[in-house]
Amino acid sequence: MVENNGVDICSLTPIDSIRGEDEEETSQLHNLYDKAEKFVTGFKWCKKISCAYLGYGLGDILGVFLFEIEPSLPDVDACLWVIVGDIPSAYLVTDEAKNPADALKIYTKLFREWITAVRAGKSVKKLIPANAAPTEANAALLESRLDFLERNILPQVMLVQSSRGPRCE
Repeated sequence: MVENNGVDICSLTPIDSIRGEDEEETSQLHNLYDKAEKFVTGFKWCKKISCAYLGYGLGDILGVFLFEIEPSLPDVDACLWVIVGDIPSAYLVTDEAKNPADALKIYTKLFREWITAVRAGKSVKKLIPANAAPTEANAALLESRLDFLERNILPQVMLVQSSRGPRCE
């Protein structure tokens, strides 16, 4: 296991232990993992995945995964959150995101910055990539997904996180 920047690995589920509420959800969560794996290994700075965990999953809507990677370039973090689902895929460093709830909060903040820039007619080149044209229509679609995530899913993630008890060391 690589240095995980203080992320509580014990509160996460190893990929080979992913289980949903039923067979269908288990399959959906594995599909989200496959999507996250393809996303992170698609970058030239990811030599290989050393270890992966599910932080939070909801059917085929959202997956928050922690990847420990072997970087192929210097100055690349070896521990990253990867968020996928019915939203733009993204990776985040763990510096300020010590758990899945933190990762989702940062994710929504970064994509709200993208929406603000689009609506102001500013460049999005230095912002988190949304993998969509910077149009008002795409900003509105993303905003509705972020609103749903913050209103309906993030409170659930925070509840699950707080119910997992103290960190293990």
